[in-house]
Amino acid sequence: MFAATLARRAVPAARRQPQRRGFVDWMVNYPDKVMETKKIQMKGGTCQGEANPTWLKQPGDWIPLAFGAALVGYGSVLCSIGFYRLATGKGKKE
Repeated sequence: MFAATLARRAVPAARRQPQRRGFVDWMVNYPDKVMETKKIQMKGGTCQGEANPTWLKQPGDWIPLAFGAALVGYGSVLCSIGFYRLATGKGKKE
C-alpha cells in the first residue's frame, strides 16, 4: 500500500485523466428503457389469461409468434402426409 501511494504521487497531476472508453462508451451510457417496457407489460394487470397475454403486448411480438406457428403448421402437414403414406403404403421406393 505504501508503494502504491508513492507511485501515485510520482505521476504528475497533468497525466492523471479520467478513463476514456472510446468505442465502449455507447454501451456504458445506453439509455435505460426497463421501466418503459415494464409499463407496457404491466398495463391492465398481469393475470389476464388468453384474452390479452403478457407475451403479446409489445409491438414486435406477433412476428416470432407467426414464425413459430408457421413452423409448427409445416411440421404438422409433413407428419400427416408421412402417416398417410405409412398407412396406405404409398410413396414406397421399390
